[in-house]
Amino acid sequence: MKKNFIILALGAMFLASCADEFDRNFEVARPDRLKEYGYLNDYGPLKSYIDQSKNPNFKLGVGVDAANYAKQGVSYVVSNANFTEVVAGNAMKMASCVDDKGNMSFATVEDFVTTANNAGMNVYGHTLAWHAQQPVKWLTSLLADKKDPNYSAEAVLTPVTEKRRCIRVNSDDMADAAWDTQFWLVFEDHPIHKGDTYEFSIDLLANKAATAGSQTHTSPGAYIHWAAVGTLPFTEQWSTFKSSGTFDNDAQEGGYSVAFNLNDFAEANIYYFDNISLKINGQEVIKNGDCEGDDVSSFVTKEKRGATVPSTIVDETIVYRMETPPSTVEVNVPRTCIKVCSDDMAEAAWDTQFWLVFEDHPIHTGDSYEVTMNVRADLEATSGTQTHLAPGSYIHWAAIGTVPFKPEWTEYHMTGTFDNAAQEGGYSIAFNLNDFASANNYYFDDISLKINGVEVISNGSCDDPNDTKSFVMKEARGNVIPARIVDHYTEYRESAGFIPLTAEEKKDTLTWAMDKWIHAMMDACKDDDGNLLVKAWDVVNEAISGGGNNGNGFYALQHATEDNTTDFFWQDYLGDEDYVRTAVRLARQYGGNDIKLFVNDYNLESDWDQNKKLKSLIDWIKKWEADGVTKIDGIGSQMHISCYMNPKTQESKKAAIENSFRLMAESGKLVRISELDMGLVDENGKDVKTPDVTEEQHHAMAELYKWVIQKYLEIIPVNQQWGICQWCATDSPADSGWRANQPVGLWDIDYYRKHTYAGFADGLQGK
Repeated sequence: MKKNFIILALGAMFLASCADEFDRNFEVARPDRLKEYGYLNDYGPLKSYIDQSKNPNFKLGVGVDAANYAKQGVSYVVSNANFTEVVAGNAMKMASCVDDKGNMSFATVEDFVTTANNAGMNVYGHTLAWHAQQPVKWLTSLLADKKDPNYSAEAVLTPVTEKRRCIRVNSDDMADAAWDTQFWLVFEDHPIHKGDTYEFSIDLLANKAATAGSQTHTSPGAYIHWAAVGTLPFTEQWSTFKSSGTFDNDAQEGGYSVAFNLNDFAEANIYYFDNISLKINGQEVIKNGDCEGDDVSSFVTKEKRGATVPSTIVDETIVYRMETPPSTVEVNVPRTCIKVCSDDMAEAAWDTQFWLVFEDHPIHTGDSYEVTMNVRADLEATSGTQTHLAPGSYIHWAAIGTVPFKPEWTEYHMTGTFDNAAQEGGYSIAFNLNDFASANNYYFDDISLKINGVEVISNGSCDDPNDTKSFVMKEARGNVIPARIVDHYTEYRESAGFIPLTAEEKKDTLTWAMDKWIHAMMDACKDDDGNLLVKAWDVVNEAISGGGNNGNGFYALQHATEDNTTDFFWQDYLGDEDYVRTAVRLARQYGGNDIKLFVNDYNLESDWDQNKKLKSLIDWIKKWEADGVTKIDGIGSQMHISCYMNPKTQESKKAAIENSFRLMAESGKLVRISELDMGLVDENGKDVKTPDVTEEQHHAMAELYKWVIQKYLEIIPVNQQWGICQWCATDSPADSGWRANQPVGLWDIDYYRKHTYAGFADGLQGK
């Protein structure tokens, strides 16, 4: 028997092997079932059956896990031995490269493309524009309401009733002079000497806004100088006035009272004073400044040109107006970050804490550090940091500085040296969040701590909600537990200060986002010399719905629905036509005009609607290209088909498949079977799982593969053939997210050839 030594796997023992370990000869059929499968040893690699003289452009592709392929193990070897093109199952989709904050990472893509290119394999790009597997939180955040440029955040004065002990002074509106109504602070035991310093503070309220200048007197009414402690500003709400300075005028010498001229404001008014303090050279000279007692020896009043008398402390209900900030609304902003909550019952700064933990990299005296993180809090606050061993095991009062928090995200950056011997051996840094005593919510993100240039924080981006190895917290005097990574934070915004983006603004914003994404993806697929290594792409994926009317009697595009919160439909904002035109324009702008762009979709071969979905796609392509600029090169038909053991059903399915090939050929576009795989349905219409497939059914599946491939080569003109991509090399595992535990592969789960391998090969060679 002739054996083709094509470096295929013999069982699960090779799954963990590297490519160089396959440099031996192996049989490719199960040795324990040679009677049924031994003939498969006579088959060569699949790509050897492509007749390049008849089908010079035909590419035989396979779907792979990009990261696994780049490791150059069994997937790499089997793919390279049997196929000419590889397609990443998920790695080149937007959500795999762009996180919820819009950060982009193409490391997996770059490794995959470089590895395949070095092996002489084509890479097909999948996919640039789709509604599924998108960074929905980031894209949605770009469409958030904007600040209203015409909105003025003016506070509202609201009536307030309060019972309070304070000094009241009444003026009338028949004033002849500023001193017709006056209020004095008296401090006879501490007369002013030139050069004395003072600190003054007083709470003020008036029925009407007004000002009152101050003068220096000896006894109340015995004026000696025009200035004293400043001009009091009264408003219709309680406020505190403070001033400080030096009595530096000779004329003030010996003064022992300060007069406030309440008829600087000529209209009738009522003035209130409370919490009065005057310190001269640091010594308090006012008695009963809080007005809680009955002592008025420090206070004198003259009302309405009347007598100078001791002031009156009232204990009455005062109606005044208090400034109320504009109403606010809670807005949940998508962002993965760490959230730590404190309460307002703090007894010590360490009642609420957050730790960075780096047990594998303990501090040694003299180590340098660099820390960067984004932080915010609902209320402005600061937090000191300390060095600990395990979280809670304090060893030194200092660490990486005092961190300021504001209601908006800010970056904290600090460098330095752990230069105190007491920090030796520390491996966690504590943030004392109850340095601020009030209840607050604190957020941390994009955390990096490098010690001697080495990053010691895991999952600093907070993208993995389960990786909290580096983060610990204690909330409100509770237990020390792993920190909590949340998927949003809450902002409190003025409800009247924001307006929705216009439709045009949303379109412009998302065009920018698509530009950024496609540009970055194209750059990731270039070699060091700037040459693009991926020359063909699914520019748009799964755009066509299964219903509606596009105006020509064909299906409409897919759009968002109320019950779908996991997808993001670009066409809802860019428009049904500009959505595709924009993606095509950007792909050619950044990838070059020689790249090939396909529109890929599923159920194009379906019999239930007589291929109407495919007809709809072809009609939509005409619409997209009607601008005379947009050019779509090809159609990708996914063909996730099944082999039906009911003959009548199977014939209907085959007729629809054959018709789909004819329709695509008539379109004049390149034709690619993009994701071919095959399940099995028994005579009763039930899916058959892999362990239950009979030999007869295996052979029936092989015959269907053979027929599909032959029909493609027969019907699709040579110049329109792009090729066929087998989506699943092996059968699907029981825990797979795609057609779980179904016989979809050309190899079984252990990489032994199946009868479908023979059917596929026979189809390629027209046998």
